[in-house]
Amino acid sequence: MSQPPVRDPDPQPAPEERCRNCGVALRGPHCHACGQPVKGLVRPLGNLFGDVLDSVFDLDIRVFRTLPPLFAKPGFLTREYFAGRQIRYVTPFRLFFFLAVLAFFVAQLTLDAPDINLGDGDAIARATTVAEVEQVRDAKLAELAKVKQGMTGTAAATGIPGVEVGEQVLRESAAARIAELQKAQAAGLPPPAADTDRENTRDVRFNDSRWDEKKNPLDTWLPGFADRWLNAQLARGSSNIARLKQDPAAFKDAALGAVPTTLFVLVPVFALMLKLAYVFKRRLYMEHLVVALHSHAFLCLDLLLVLLVRALAQWLAPGEGALATLFAWAEGLLLAWMPIYLLLMQKRVYAQGWPMTALKYFVLGTCYSVLLSFAVVASMAIGLVAM
Repeated sequence: MSQPPVRDPDPQPAPEERCRNCGVALRGPHCHACGQPVKGLVRPLGNLFGDVLDSVFDLDIRVFRTLPPLFAKPGFLTREYFAGRQIRYVTPFRLFFFLAVLAFFVAQLTLDAPDINLGDGDAIARATTVAEVEQVRDAKLAELAKVKQGMTGTAAATGIPGVEVGEQVLRESAAARIAELQKAQAAGLPPPAADTDRENTRDVRFNDSRWDEKKNPLDTWLPGFADRWLNAQLARGSSNIARLKQDPAAFKDAALGAVPTTLFVLVPVFALMLKLAYVFKRRLYMEHLVVALHSHAFLCLDLLLVLLVRALAQWLAPGEGALATLFAWAEGLLLAWMPIYLLLMQKRVYAQGWPMTALKYFVLGTCYSVLLSFAVVASMAIGLVAM
């Protein structure tokens, strides 16, 4: 009689893998209780390198999927985000951060520093007659007007408020020198000598006297340490003005480098303005913040394209001709697309009628332009101190 076949014992089930942090049974590559990943950093370098490549490759795919609609379809990405289709696109903040840093980095490389001679303030201080002061003032104002005209309608237009500040400083400097000369003439005295401290202080005045870090420092309602910091920044900015004569590009690079940080501050402010403008839409503030991030990301992308077109024009068509005209048209269309895009985006995202959309667009645009002008001047002041 044959013996029944001997059966192998049933294999023991594999021990249940548990999270090394909290001990909960694992159900995937991350712990569902504490969120710790199963794969840590303490593993072979080749595996880590592969994960990095996978992450970069996935990000690249999402970039190529995100940039075309960001540029060509106003409001599309925002509506996709609100509809819950988010993972296929780059997140709004990462998109804005990436484009802002890239755009103004390219701006530093491609934009030339405006040729503004800051030495005319000394010429005004050395003038011995009112007519001489007026001649220097008018010549300098004409130069600044020419600079503004060349910046209008280009990517460098964000620097126009800074030029206007320079015009105001020039007028005040000329008016102060004229008053000095007229006072001396009325008293029968010779023209006063130029103030040797003018070059360093640039007519920064406090308590009706020229500011001086030691003799006449800035004294505000702020605590003492804050006043000391403000005086130190004024001193640094004043000393950096002399550097502009030898290296104006340093100021340009420092100012452009400060613009992304300024925009990061303005984005939540613009979102608050949208919240107030569309308060009856009952949207959350975070929804308006997504709109602000996408609109600013588009502006940075469009500015980047303008800079690239200008760089190609200078490289391939430095003179006049059909190719130069083509590049000029391309740049003009890119600049014209900015306000049209923002209007269409506002209409499609908030879905109001055209009259109300146009009214809110005009009010928001005007208020934000004023705010942006102050922010650009602040960026230039930060750049002057940081250079």
